[in-house]
Amino acid sequence: MKDVIIACDFPDEKATLTFLQPFMGLARKPYLKIGMELYYAAGPQMVRKIKESGFSIFLDLKLHDIPNTVKRAMQVLKNLDVDMVNLHAAGGTEMMRAALEGLTRDDGTRPILIAVTQLTSTSQDVMTKELLIDRPLDEVVMHYAKNAQSSGLDGVVCSPLEAGKVHDVCGSGFITVTPGVRFAGGEAGDQKRVTTPGMAAELGSDFLVMGRPITGAQDPVEAYGRAMREFNQQ
Repeated sequence: MKDVIIACDFPDEKATLTFLQPFMGLARKPYLKIGMELYYAAGPQMVRKIKESGFSIFLDLKLHDIPNTVKRAMQVLKNLDVDMVNLHAAGGTEMMRAALEGLTRDDGTRPILIAVTQLTSTSQDVMTKELLIDRPLDEVVMHYAKNAQSSGLDGVVCSPLEAGKVHDVCGSGFITVTPGVRFAGGEAGDQKRVTTPGMAAELGSDFLVMGRPITGAQDPVEAYGRAMREFNQQ
């Protein structure tokens, strides 16, 4: 089953636990994304508490630094028992290989490790004028994806619009985690490259990341269920 990851972009532990309370009784609890805002506010203890409640966790910290620093950071994160971790592919293959080494436990197990290609808030205009990258956006994403795969990573974060192309160049087993997903008629917010859950499924996304369409819904449990149904085309 394709999975929807709820982006828990809340300012503190209280707001997060209040949001999660209606989900506690579900037989299959949702996959959650814990990003920088919540992690910096509540720390690793918050991650452990949510994990112990039965949720799967994508720890979205987007590490990007020199290889040794990223390796050491991953050595710390591997002990949190999260299910997925990410970094920026722009850090290069040496950094990605160091991250993989740091994240792998003594018994050989580790969380899924994925690389951010280009943020879904990045447009071709920003790429060209601000980042001074003159290649087409999708070409850059594919190149970063291939670098991530050659470094031993499990997949990438990309737009749903790029998911199928990533599978074309890296194979169907290479994971695509795709933010920038809204229900039909929903506001795009600060995302530039967006789709609906059903369209993302058709384009080849393996995981969706949805925040405000679920967290800001009047009935978040119903909104999550709708996203799962549309993504799995039920």
